[in-house]
Amino acid sequence: MRQIVLDTETTGLDHKQGNRILELACVELSDRRLTNRHLHLYINPERESEEGALRVHGITSEFLADKPKFAEIVDDFIRFVEGAELVIHNAPFDIGFLNAELSRLGKPLIADICPSVLDTLAMAKDLRPGKRNNLDALCRDYGIDNSNRTLHGALLDAELLADVYLQMTRGQDSLVMDLEGEKTVQLTGDMVIDLKARPKVRQIREDEIQAHQEYLEGLEKANKAPSVWVQLLTPPAAEAEA
Repeated sequence: MRQIVLDTETTGLDHKQGNRILELACVELSDRRLTNRHLHLYINPERESEEGALRVHGITSEFLADKPKFAEIVDDFIRFVEGAELVIHNAPFDIGFLNAELSRLGKPLIADICPSVLDTLAMAKDLRPGKRNNLDALCRDYGIDNSNRTLHGALLDAELLADVYLQMTRGQDSLVMDLEGEKTVQLTGDMVIDLKARPKVRQIREDEIQAHQEYLEGLEKANKAPSVWVQLLTPPAAEAEA
């Protein structure tokens, strides 16, 4: 499955007020693995940034003056994302800006270019009820280094979001861990794992147990069903005596 983790920086918060995209970044995932392919573009938005937006991203009009306009990069963007699922934090914001730019040029909208859009902010709210779910908070809680994020930047934020998304959704596809350097041999149809290749095991902490419980509760809320993990750990009810 091909996914594109996408982020934008803009001249302001509302595309309906004429604000435009000035930076666009796309990071590619294939079957939940980073491919090292990305698209990163600075764009001349043909207008000044609002003061609040400029404080967030720090990208000046002077820097953008010689950059291509959206019309000059739109086909490159469409080719890169076409057919992929988009992964975006607070997707309605970025999709609104992208559709405004595409509509202005008479191009197909995102729904016609990509089969689906995954909003990681909505996902995080379901998995982590009552917690802060901005990108900085997610990086902190999932142990992802964001020390270089002094200002918002589309490429850095897309790369961080890719790591957050992979951490946030790990275990949903399979209960089997991929162990780096794992050695196996085939023996009479049974898979035997070399004990020397197994990871070291440490005692789980109380805070980790609590975090895991909250994660499971979030999964159950999102899926509206008991998690497989809980079902596996719950002993079967005793059969009624005849």
